[in-house]
Amino acid sequence: HQTSGTSSGRPLRWLDTPGSWDWLLGCWDAIFARLDLRPGDVFYFAFSFGPFLGFWTAFEAAARAGHLVLPGGGLTSTARLQFLLEHKVTIVCCTPTYALHLAELAAQEGIDLAGSPVRMLIVAGEPGGSIPATRERIETVWGARVIDHYGMTEVGPVAVEPADRQGTLLVLEDRYVAEVLEPDGAGPVPEAAVGELVLTNLGRDGSPLIRYRTGDMVRARRGRAGELLLDGGVLGRTDDMIHVRGNNLYPGAIEAVVRRFPEVAEFRLLVDRTGPLTDLTVEVEPADGVRTAGLAEAVARAIRDDLLFRVPVSAVPCGTLPRYEMKARRVVVKQ
Repeated sequence: HQTSGTSSGRPLRWLDTPGSWDWLLGCWDAIFARLDLRPGDVFYFAFSFGPFLGFWTAFEAAARAGHLVLPGGGLTSTARLQFLLEHKVTIVCCTPTYALHLAELAAQEGIDLAGSPVRMLIVAGEPGGSIPATRERIETVWGARVIDHYGMTEVGPVAVEPADRQGTLLVLEDRYVAEVLEPDGAGPVPEAAVGELVLTNLGRDGSPLIRYRTGDMVRARRGRAGELLLDGGVLGRTDDMIHVRGNNLYPGAIEAVVRRFPEVAEFRLLVDRTGPLTDLTVEVEPADGVRTAGLAEAVARAIRDDLLFRVPVSAVPCGTLPRYEMKARRVVVKQ
């Protein structure tokens, strides 16, 4: 399998032995043990099942645990919606972006997702599941609980949001040694300070990694029982930070504001680095039936109030911005 992309734009290709694959399935066993799974749950994987590792191991682990698992590869989004309704799916696995896209499509088709049997969405691939506004929007339109999950092709399934701790990821420390270091690698950060997550896997013998720099920024602390918790999930990536006129900004900070507006269906960040200073513009696409008048101004005001600096916001016509099944590419950089 391979990654869905790196900061260089070239995917990393990865091999696993049968023993390594079984170890990955064991990681998912540990994740499922921490969730409110029930006899009779029906899993639906709204995932392409292409060369990306994605939910491949989750699919196999859920089947091995005795659950009915249904693949969604090769189907259009409309077909996936009909499929999960017809088969009375209770648990959907996808990216946060795709959960929102399916909800948008369902609204256009007159489908009430909140009235469906779906009661849980396990989301991964991007930070949205731990961003409160994004999570709230998904949970509202689906009428279901969102569970965030974090993993990487290079190391495997790493952490999951416990059923009783919303907005926090629990690291599987029986399978990984996790450290949080300064982004320059100088040393560990104090507890609850933001740093880069560094991982050593403890069983993937086909591709062992020791002190692997993930590039993911987290805020870690110890829980009451000594467990390692990542508050707010993955906050951003070291290579995602945008430096705009003296301000350091992660795209997730913009998403946390924009997703509070149900009038906004999708958004995009335009980063212009062609001049002496970096400029940032936010494009917002209104939801169906929403008038654009005043929308950009309202979003710009909210960004200014929350992040304490001004960012130009422009509204674009409905259907302008792309929709995504895998990781969303919402940052467009002009060099």
